[in-house]
Amino acid sequence: MNETCEQAKDFVSELVRDLGFNLSVTANWTDEGCMLNLSGEDAHFALAENGELLDALEVLLFQIYGRSLDREHRFVVDAEGFRQTRKAELHAMARFAAEQVRKNGRAFTFGVLNSTERRIIHMSLKEESDLITESVGDGRDRRLQVRLQ
Repeated sequence: MNETCEQAKDFVSELVRDLGFNLSVTANWTDEGCMLNLSGEDAHFALAENGELLDALEVLLFQIYGRSLDREHRFVVDAEGFRQTRKAELHAMARFAAEQVRKNGRAFTFGVLNSTERRIIHMSLKEESDLITESVGDGRDRRLQVRLQ
């Protein structure tokens, strides 16, 4: 496993222990980057508020260890398969948006998505030659827009 990924795993393990959660952390290195998985009786806390704790851990890991990763790699923190389920939802949302744009000819703007979610939709639609995906806005107001080319 990548050394940075191992350091990230150790950091998250210590953090969840210090916070009093009954969670174990496993990590593996994939083409996408460092995948960390939280499991244990307190995993439901990590999934509260649509996985905000998972998002927060990813932000922390990127701030601490991000310079050690190549640009195409990222940290992904998951619990109970939440990220895979969300990824499938985002692919379905991308297909729906593409269908709406083609049908109506008007741009489709998604609601609030974090940067990882926006990236999944960008990647999902990148092979669609008649569509453009673009992130518009700044900060918390950043939205993903799909429109005809």
